[in-house]
Amino acid sequence: MKKILVPTDFSEQAENALKVAAQLAKKQKCELFLIHTLEMPLNKVDPLSSQQNLPEAMYFMKLAHKHFETLLAKEYLKGINVHEVVEFDETFKAVYQLCKKENIDLIIMGSHGVNGFKEMIIGSNTEKVVRTSDVPVLVIKKEHPVFNIDHFVFASDFKDECKPPFEQAIRFAKLLDAKIHLLMVNTANNFITTNNATTRMQEFAKSLGFENFTSNIYNDISIEKGIINYCHSTSADLIGMCTHGRQGLSHFFNGSISEDLVNHAKRPVITFKIK
Repeated sequence: MKKILVPTDFSEQAENALKVAAQLAKKQKCELFLIHTLEMPLNKVDPLSSQQNLPEAMYFMKLAHKHFETLLAKEYLKGINVHEVVEFDETFKAVYQLCKKENIDLIIMGSHGVNGFKEMIIGSNTEKVVRTSDVPVLVIKKEHPVFNIDHFVFASDFKDECKPPFEQAIRFAKLLDAKIHLLMVNTANNFITTNNATTRMQEFAKSLGFENFTSNIYNDISIEKGIINYCHSTSADLIGMCTHGRQGLSHFFNGSISEDLVNHAKRPVITFKIK
């Protein structure tokens, strides 16, 4: 891992993510990229009124760089190579483009989650990044003075399409020196016997030559609740999942368990895109 990207709106939640990113950057000797977005794209400004809009855009640009100046003076960022970026675009689009341009290895974002009608209609910036990113996204919900991950729960149905994302999860677990706990949640509508579930998980891991794991089956009324309740009962440090990155009507009707966890889980969540 060489490059970590942290989107920031200079909020407390964003700084919680940055503090975790700083710890990982120091440990892995990574570069940090901080991006702040201003959702007033200059390419959409009417040329006839551009002179009127440009001063406002420049004001917010200068304000962002002033916030960056204060942020980069923080003690926890000393000794890290940090790049600041300001873009006039929607956050998830700017993040996606910067990941492609700079070959980012990991995105770390802060979130306090959203619920109810607001969640269904607009979602959060973090949720949109999780949905669209090809790069693993680590979502931080609170401050972690010391970001130690000993127990990493990877929840899945353990089908073949999840193997490439799981290989990414293995590499991330090794960086953190964490033990992986494979989890399959049983629900009434999607039931599998304990024997079949255990066999599937073990064969899944064996096919990738991975051995440092435990196999776990948990019964609950939904997959999301099962993951959250299992992690609570075992004091897990981190939840990992694959995401299909559904968009449009498919996302509206089917939803996404990984995005729901990003909004509702109290623990850090890391998502890996199924490609």
